[in-house]
Amino acid sequence: MEDAGQKLRRVRERLKLTYRDVETATQKIAQVHSNYEYSVGLSRLADIENRGTLPSLFRLYSLCAVYRIPFEKVLTWYGIDLQALCIDALRSPLGQTYPFDLGPPSHSEVNVPAVDSGFELKSTSYLSRQFQRWGKLSLSLLNALDHNRHRYAFIGTEDWSMYPRIPPGSFIEIDTEKRKVVRDGWTAEHDRPIYFLETREGFRCGWCTQHDGKLYVQAHSQCSEPPCVFTLPGEAEVIGQVVGIAMRLDLGKRRHTRS
Repeated sequence: MEDAGQKLRRVRERLKLTYRDVETATQKIAQVHSNYEYSVGLSRLADIENRGTLPSLFRLYSLCAVYRIPFEKVLTWYGIDLQALCIDALRSPLGQTYPFDLGPPSHSEVNVPAVDSGFELKSTSYLSRQFQRWGKLSLSLLNALDHNRHRYAFIGTEDWSMYPRIPPGSFIEIDTEKRKVVRDGWTAEHDRPIYFLETREGFRCGWCTQHDGKLYVQAHSQCSEPPCVFTLPGEAEVIGQVVGIAMRLDLGKRRHTRS
């Protein structure tokens, strides 16, 4: 199997560039940047290609420029995947809240699902049922998602049943292994588990209580919607517990404005 140096040599040979051509070109780059570290000499290039010598970032940049190949691609030859930077940052021991400034390369892409053209934003929807195909989007953090255990849903822009815990227009993450409705283990409203359900009328979130074959679904106390009762099994299915929320902060103001 070729190592990174051998791959660089193969690219150079395919371009019909000699060692002297590469040295001359990288010297010009070094002059432009006023930094000799960009220059790749004859002996150093031979060591990189044949002895596995690790080039500096400056020399690697120059080689990519001369060979006209993406810098990120060559980094993967050396075992560095910039797509994983955001994911690996999650393993940082920092306990404080910090913003992420680890965007992916401008042209990097990861697979994300494209939604059915009939997707209705006003109603709460189970995204796993709406996805038609996988498209492309530069969101490297999506590679960290656990697609086997977790599912995702969109809370409709007209669904105020769990506001302000889950505002309308939010995306939620659902743990499908937590389908059993628990009866205790919380001390306050904000600790109480929220479940995502499928009923004959559609999808919804709510606090749940299960007793004698009945599932009682309660909306947030700020919502005027009365509790619903479903017979199990048949009238409702618990898909899982809501464990993550990506929410909007402006829809509450819209609601007050409308009212």
